[in-house]
Amino acid sequence: MLMVHTCPLEQPGIGDAGGMNIYVAESAKRMASMGVEVDIFTRRDHADLPEVVELSPGVMVHHFGPQEGMHLTKEEIPAHFKELSEDFKTALSGERKYDVIHSHYWLSGKVAMPVAKELGIPLVHTMHTMARVKNLNLAEGETPEPMIRVQGETQIAAVAHALTANTDAEAASLVSLYEACPDTVHVVTPGVDLYNFKVNGGKVEARKELSIAPDALVLTFVGRIQPHKGPELLIRATAEMVSHTPHLRAKLKVFIIGGASGANTSEVERMKELVSWLGISDVVSFSPPVAREELPQWYRAADLVCVPSYSESFGLVALEAQACGTPVVATAVGGLRTAVADGISGVLVDGHDPRAWSSVLARLLQEPQRRVLLSMGAVEHASHFGWDATARGTLDIYDQVLSQIRDKRSISGQ
Repeated sequence: MLMVHTCPLEQPGIGDAGGMNIYVAESAKRMASMGVEVDIFTRRDHADLPEVVELSPGVMVHHFGPQEGMHLTKEEIPAHFKELSEDFKTALSGERKYDVIHSHYWLSGKVAMPVAKELGIPLVHTMHTMARVKNLNLAEGETPEPMIRVQGETQIAAVAHALTANTDAEAASLVSLYEACPDTVHVVTPGVDLYNFKVNGGKVEARKELSIAPDALVLTFVGRIQPHKGPELLIRATAEMVSHTPHLRAKLKVFIIGGASGANTSEVERMKELVSWLGISDVVSFSPPVAREELPQWYRAADLVCVPSYSESFGLVALEAQACGTPVVATAVGGLRTAVADGISGVLVDGHDPRAWSSVLARLLQEPQRRVLLSMGAVEHASHFGWDATARGTLDIYDQVLSQIRDKRSISGQ
């Protein structure tokens, strides 16, 4: 597996680390448990990083590139594709022979393409997010994805032996927006770690541990603080809510958990200033990203977890929250339509109008019995999305690709 712009060992919710880090690490662990050895190659960006780190039995993380490291932002990486491809090829030149290269995100796909071709190794690619989809669903003031990314994704879609999509809708986008061959596009739904994200003690115990009042009305946002994830929408919806339903204010607590995204470090301060300007500093609080092992307690402590993204290839936060028994209110976009069962495990909201969101949130906060039903539905819905199924689905694609290559070689007499 190849991840160029972020390392699977990094803390999700900071910089460029997010759902993809979780996806790669978890699916690799489950593949290894099924007897497949997985090496994850990632760009060295610190001089003191060890050459190889064992992520779990059968999964090794390899840092490649110059020892002094290249401190590049995600936006700077395209200028270094050629040397990164050379470094990646060198990293693969050991004794181990690889059956498949699986690149994650377009930057990795561009680095992997020439290497896979030169070494004769089939390339499987997962986009995670797509520029054309994001550009159709931009937050106000958000910078569109550059044309170099659109072109890169189009090239990858044309040459990859297989493309994996998170949902049927994403598969359709690959075909319609990138002219991917339908035969190369496969759907593999991401999962949730059902061993750690579970009800386990519930809300009372979680709130006690986190020093949250047992009778508080808690809304939680988990993710990188960037316009595309929609934290501003939740903040403005909260202001609307305390305005039109003032009796909620005394018990309402909104937790925004996450760090700045990439190079955009000013966004967190901008959100804090907005909270102050709207006069809801007593309601909204900010927390840095929490460790994976602590995150389930934050989900359990919430009455509702909010995912107000402008586009989302899947939405792992939504699944994790539901596995912990907490209903989710999410935007009705992309993979969130699959991750959340509308009216059963949570509520999907059309659009990004703060008034519409405040109306949905206020109604749910005032209907505890409905939240109990949604909580039961959330646990049931999430139970169908374990990482084991993701790993099995991905391995099936590898088998299919390798089988097709063998068939072609036998026909051509190679």
